[in-house]
Amino acid sequence: MAIFGSKVQLTNLDMVDVEEKITSPYFSDGSTQLLASSIVSASLSDTNEAYFFGIANSSTPTVSEFHVSYGNVNGYGAEVQSGTKSETNVVYKQLASLLLSPQEVTGGFFISRNKSLSTVPTTPAVSSGNDTDIYVLSGIRSNQLDRINKKNWTIVLSGSNTTNIAGNILHLTDDSVNDTPYSSPAGNRYNIVSGSDGTVVVEASVKTYGFIYPDMGIMVFSGAELSASIPGKGADKADTAIFDDATHKGFAVGTTTDADRKNALRFINCLQPTGAKLKFRDEEDQFSRQYFCRLPAGGFNFSNSPTFVSGSNNELRQKSMWDNPTTFVTQVQLYNPAGDVVAVGNLSSAVKKNKTSEATIKVKITF
Repeated sequence: MAIFGSKVQLTNLDMVDVEEKITSPYFSDGSTQLLASSIVSASLSDTNEAYFFGIANSSTPTVSEFHVSYGNVNGYGAEVQSGTKSETNVVYKQLASLLLSPQEVTGGFFISRNKSLSTVPTTPAVSSGNDTDIYVLSGIRSNQLDRINKKNWTIVLSGSNTTNIAGNILHLTDDSVNDTPYSSPAGNRYNIVSGSDGTVVVEASVKTYGFIYPDMGIMVFSGAELSASIPGKGADKADTAIFDDATHKGFAVGTTTDADRKNALRFINCLQPTGAKLKFRDEEDQFSRQYFCRLPAGGFNFSNSPTFVSGSNNELRQKSMWDNPTTFVTQVQLYNPAGDVVAVGNLSSAVKKNKTSEATIKVKITF
């Protein structure tokens, strides 16, 4: 039964609005990692695969965890038909329009020669100009929620060198630990650098592998930088990539425009050798209102329960409470102005209340 006289009007002074950033595992199975042994290419239609491939868990091969694309400003790696743009050119231009500022779009992506820095990185793979080819890793909106959680992610890529000797390994993360994002039309942008879980091993000022846009869940990698670290077997760079093929575990690509070379598969192939992995967390903005329900000394000391009193005069049943009645609060109910119950909060343990004590109960509603 309710405690007698227990309704109290809350004011703005009793309410606090709070915004919190909550992180959780990114992948569909509730884990933070997708290891090499479980990485497969998700099944997509031939039309879609001309633009992107899905990355899936082998246990759920039809559920994409990421999408990966390859873009080339010259249209390389696709079939250029008369009067049309190739798919790789479309990918490059679309990402440039989405992620770059208006004055940058025409010039394209400057990743290797990072334009967001005051000086060019000291060891760029691109000797001059922009990155003509890019690899793009895009998160799934239902997985990433509001955004990819910056800092708490790692990509480990593994492949072979030009003589097809396996074992070239590249650990990548972002440099948000430096707290110096570049403001872009797609939100804050951070550099992708050598390192793990937000710990930078080689600064962007030395070598920049890509850009990450956490709010968009998009990572754009310099094809030249990835190729410089993991080129793959040079003789096969102009081949059409085959999923999980040993000779296509590298990022060096050809300059042909006569067929779809499926270059995006090279990124997935480099996630399959032992030690490779994807590790991510998502991030969500949660808004809550906290109500501080105060129980003053003179209130909340009686109950409507018929067991609280006895006799025709409704005297307190327990003589020990005649001068100082005691109640035990177990629940708080919040009402709207119309008198309707809109929220109920149950306490984990009862709160003892009498005239010699006061209490404050905090009720938090998250939405």
